[in-house]
Amino acid sequence: MTSGTAAGKSATASKKAAPKKAAAKKAAVKKAPTASGKTVPAKTAIKKAAGTKKATEARKTAHPEVVGEKTTLAVKDAAPAKTIATKPPGNESRAALVRRARRIDRELAEVYPYAHPELDFESPFQLIVATVLSAQTTDLRVNQTTPALFARYPAPEDLAAANPEEVEEILRPTGFFRAKTKSVIGLSKALVEQFGGEVPDNVEDLVKLPGVGRKTAFVVLGNAFGHPGITVDTHFQRLVRRWQWTDQTDPDKIEAAVGALFPKSDWTMLSHHVIFHGRRICHARKPACGACPIAPLCPAYGEGETDPEKAKKLLKYEKGGFPGQRLKPPQAYLDAGGKPAPPLGTG
Repeated sequence: MTSGTAAGKSATASKKAAPKKAAAKKAAVKKAPTASGKTVPAKTAIKKAAGTKKATEARKTAHPEVVGEKTTLAVKDAAPAKTIATKPPGNESRAALVRRARRIDRELAEVYPYAHPELDFESPFQLIVATVLSAQTTDLRVNQTTPALFARYPAPEDLAAANPEEVEEILRPTGFFRAKTKSVIGLSKALVEQFGGEVPDNVEDLVKLPGVGRKTAFVVLGNAFGHPGITVDTHFQRLVRRWQWTDQTDPDKIEAAVGALFPKSDWTMLSHHVIFHGRRICHARKPACGACPIAPLCPAYGEGETDPEKAKKLLKYEKGGFPGQRLKPPQAYLDAGGKPAPPLGTG
């Protein structure tokens, strides 16, 4: 009798415990954590996990340069940084990120059909010097300063033999004029001594020149020689992070991550589109969100002024009806209503 009673109690306890264990198990699988720390329904998590292998294989087939979550860029003319990990934002798949990024570029191409390098130049030598001088100042200030510099020193041989004090006086308006004088004279000497006075047309040689980094190299390659390259300046870095194209902070890694989202042939104009937008609408301190043509595609919409009328007042350069940065802009820019910048000392 006693053993039967004990068995009955044990069976009853097991029955009561079973629902609790089932409930706990159900609660444990009901929501599964994602990489971002958020939870999603178990079925969704399981479905995503099951599709990971297929998605990876599909990416390998469609984009052989993409392997899993690693992105390798093999570029002959202008090799960006090495393999890095790319992580689409939130729940956005890599395929969705690529589509969104390319749509943003298409939209910007329509807004800025006249996008171009905003430094005045007539030769690779003038462009590389102007780009070095553009550090820590505006392209407008450089364009107002270089006419006098190139009139006096038209070739690398001339600038290489220049009196530093005389060059400093010309470059004073650009800021950091002593360091910049040292750079452009050293750059000119290197061009004369190592390359016969010619600007090299490859990254490896360009970055060996005094004052020339990858950003400057790609400006020269893309705009003086027609070799595709991504220019990662401060505007480019800010915007691609706002758009969540990448979460990288190192310029070389940003270059590689963004380059993986676009065909190589798009890189140079992509740089112009992004930089134009950063200077005119998507400003650092107060973006003109209410006047932004790509607002529906931007994860950062709302960081700036969203009222359309107030946002319009924040627009700069030709978008705001003001002069641009080039003294001698392309004809397409002028035809679109752009205004050339005033010479030094007149505005």
